[in-house]
Amino acid sequence: MRNIDNEIFNIQSIQIRELAPVKVVTPFQDATMGPFPAYGMSMITIEDENGHIGEAPVYSSYTNILEACLVPHLLYSHDISYSELYAKMYWSIRNEGFRGPASALLGQVDMALHDLAARRLGVPLHKYMGAARNDVRMYGSGGGTNYSYEELEKEVAFFVAAGVGCYKMKVGKDFGTNMAEDVKRVKFVRSLLGKNIRLAADANQIWSCEQALRFIDQTAGENLAWFEEPIHSASFDQIEALCKRTPVKIAFGESERTAKVFPTLVNIGVGHLQPVPGHLAGVKEWMAVKELAEKNKIDFSSGGYSLFTASLMTTASEQCEVEYLHSIMSGLEIYFAVKPEWRNGRFFLPDNPGLPVKVNWSDVEDTVKIVKMRVWNKKNVREYQAIVSL
Repeated sequence: MRNIDNEIFNIQSIQIRELAPVKVVTPFQDATMGPFPAYGMSMITIEDENGHIGEAPVYSSYTNILEACLVPHLLYSHDISYSELYAKMYWSIRNEGFRGPASALLGQVDMALHDLAARRLGVPLHKYMGAARNDVRMYGSGGGTNYSYEELEKEVAFFVAAGVGCYKMKVGKDFGTNMAEDVKRVKFVRSLLGKNIRLAADANQIWSCEQALRFIDQTAGENLAWFEEPIHSASFDQIEALCKRTPVKIAFGESERTAKVFPTLVNIGVGHLQPVPGHLAGVKEWMAVKELAEKNKIDFSSGGYSLFTASLMTTASEQCEVEYLHSIMSGLEIYFAVKPEWRNGRFFLPDNPGLPVKVNWSDVEDTVKIVKMRVWNKKNVREYQAIVSL
């Protein structure tokens, strides 16, 4: 395992390129968002003084925070260790808050720096981080609240044929007002999966504690592997009350932007942690949550941009899984020249340096698929001494 703390990153340019949205397999809606007829992605590219690059998915809609807080440190903090650079960037977002987009942006920049470090050493990121294997389990995700029964059946059949051991569906239909239909759909999906494939449900925070308990009671016979974000992610008192009143594993973590919240989630009874690498403030924060789950012997999975996440998940225990929302994520794969291979319910990572996903930029440019682009370098960014000294 390579220790990134002592790496030196003398950065000379940063750019963000937004790729054109791609039509999804099935327009997708959950309890509180959607429908999504198409889905896009933006990538940040960070280049050092020797021409080595690192890339990662990024929130392109918050470039003002990136430009004000992080870019000055990246471009003007030369010949210092990664640990020093990261500390400067971390505290530069203090006034933006550690539980919002600034924290996520820092984590996305951090992922690109990890990619850069592994690429210039010529090793895959998962090996750079000490992983002993190059494959991870994945679980099928989908079952939008807007899906017809025919669409549910088609998606479940697709995942079963692909060898998944678990399928997660959305509940909270009609903004949580049609629980009877949710229960009916859960029973229908269970009948399709049989007894040997696990079934999980995700309510995307739509219900109260009492409503969540009612849903659990009405689906008791379906043996849910976990119940994800059934109530508001900030209602810790409600989450604790729910966890105390049901044996079903309650899952939270996707909405968090800092690892510091996760010990509280464990203490109030959450039995399944779900940090997203692109949501937290850095790779080490994601690793800290993974280690917290291991220490407390509770379930651990992770989603986001699944093919990127797979690289980190190889460092977790064998039973941990990567979420794959095929309906939305699969369309983006037309942009990738390199990506993990999916077979028998597992992602197998390629042996290329850095992250296991590489955008085919020449093809993207030839087909005019870049809809927006921003570039920062020393020619167009001045050093913000005030930011450093505040």
